[in-house]
Amino acid sequence: MAAPKLTVSGLTKKFGELLALDNISLAIEDGEFISIVGPSGCGKTTFLRIVSGLDTATSGEVRIDSEVVKGPGIDRGFVFQSDNLLPWRTVLANALVGPEVSGTVNAESRGRTVDLLKLVGLGGFENYFPRQLSGGMRQRVNLARALAIDPKVLLMDEPFAALDAQTREIMQTELIRIWEQGRKTVLFVTHQIDEAVFLSDRVFVFARRPGRIREIVKVELPRPRALSLKRTPEFVGYVDRIWKMIEEDVRESVLVDKE
Repeated sequence: MAAPKLTVSGLTKKFGELLALDNISLAIEDGEFISIVGPSGCGKTTFLRIVSGLDTATSGEVRIDSEVVKGPGIDRGFVFQSDNLLPWRTVLANALVGPEVSGTVNAESRGRTVDLLKLVGLGGFENYFPRQLSGGMRQRVNLARALAIDPKVLLMDEPFAALDAQTREIMQTELIRIWEQGRKTVLFVTHQIDEAVFLSDRVFVFARRPGRIREIVKVELPRPRALSLKRTPEFVGYVDRIWKMIEEDVRESVLVDKE
């Protein structure tokens, strides 16, 4: 059996006296699509930042292909909630930021990036500027930019949260289509349970602070998946099951933490 693509062992994070993450251990196989859900403040984004190398753990470690993560690297692509595109650069120039930083821009990488823009539905928009694009289109550029470095693991922190409901649903189907093309290992953070179930092979349910894994739910729904799947009893059953796990934590995070 192949070794896991991503392994997390005994991961703990403290901010002063605040315990944000408590002894998280997990393994993710190559090509798996994993989502993380949980109440606000449970450490989902902190966990993702540690995996990305943008933050450090208090204890424990993260390994990718058995190599310990010690900082950011081109083996991980990060898609943020905000697209963070450079307004003075074209779509193609924005998508090439990663290769430029890693010093790998050449005819081959430019051609591959043009192909990625076509993959995300932006063929013909290479010379447009961010101000000329819709929110959904900007996030497509953001995704192409993360894929342009050909990462082993793709990390996504609520990338569709700022989009309207209809655009968000379309972006979910587009993400599945793009993922099916290359089967990258994906770690996806979201507050939307239905989004997590629709996209994922497994859903990691985080408990309220300190962040820890309450349960891992394997989503045994057939692929490829269309939006009509969301109206099936099987899909609704998964969503209800996960909601019941976190309902009390969400209630406390909204009512107690706001007091």
